[in-house]
Amino acid sequence: MATHSGGVTEVTEVRPETAAAADPASEEHGSDRPALRTTRLVRKFGDRIVLKELDLALAPGEFTALLGRSGSGKSTLLRAVARLDHMVEGSGELIVPERVSLSFQDSRLLPWLRVLDNVVLGLRGPGARERGLTALAEVGLEGRERSWPHELSGGEQQRAALARALVRDPQLLLADEPFGALDALTRIKMHGLLRELYERHRPAVLLVTHDVDEAVELADRVLVLDEGRISVDLAIDLPTPRSPRDPRFQEHRDTLLAALGVAQHQPTAS
Repeated sequence: MATHSGGVTEVTEVRPETAAAADPASEEHGSDRPALRTTRLVRKFGDRIVLKELDLALAPGEFTALLGRSGSGKSTLLRAVARLDHMVEGSGELIVPERVSLSFQDSRLLPWLRVLDNVVLGLRGPGARERGLTALAEVGLEGRERSWPHELSGGEQQRAALARALVRDPQLLLADEPFGALDALTRIKMHGLLRELYERHRPAVLLVTHDVDEAVELADRVLVLDEGRISVDLAIDLPTPRSPRDPRFQEHRDTLLAALGVAQHQPTAS
C-alpha cells in the first residue's frame, strides 16, 4: 500500500502478485538484497508501450541517475516504483523496500502548514517533531520551523522538501527532477547539499534528470532509458567532489550525450 502526502510517498507493502518470494539466502544477508528490483515491467498508454519489459536493480546505498529523452518514460518508471501507478503490467516482479520517499520538481509544501508541520506530516510516534527539527538543521533551515512556505525562497522550499523526505529515514529515495525549477546558482548549492546528505544517510537514490552534467556530478551510476528499456548502464568512477574540467568527467558526459542522440557541439538539455 502506498500513502502520499505533500510530495512524499511511503511504500509500506509490496503486493504479493508483483513480488517474488524472498530468497532465504538473501534474508540471511540483508545487504545483498537489492534496494529496488523490477523485472519485465510493462506500462502502456493506449496502444503506446512506454515501458517494455524493463529490468532494473539498485543496490542498497547506490546513487543512480536516470536520463532519457522527453517522453521516454522516466517519470512513468518512478511513479510505478512509488506505487502511484496501478496500471503497470508484466509477468515479472516489482520489489521495493519498506521505506520509500519521493520528491518532485515542485516542493509540494502545503501552504496552510508551517515548515516543521510540513516536514513531519504523516509521521507518528514520540519524537517525530524532534526528528523534524534535526532534519531541518541538516538542510540549513534551523530556526525556520515556524515559517510559512511562502516565506521561503525556491531553494529553501526544496531544502524543506528534502528534509521531509529524509526525516522518514528512507531505504530508497526517488527524486523526479527536484532541482529543475531552480536557478543555476541555487542548483549548484543543492547539488552539494544532496550529495552531503546522501553520504550521511546512505539511502539508495534514483534521480530522474534531463541534465547530463547533473547526472555525472551526483551519481555513481547513470542509466539511459530509451524506447522503454535501459540502453546504457554507466558506472561513474570519479572521486567527489567532481569537476566538469576533469577529462574523465567529459568522457562520461560525451558517452551519455551520444546515447541520447545529442551531438557534442550542442548544449546539454536542461
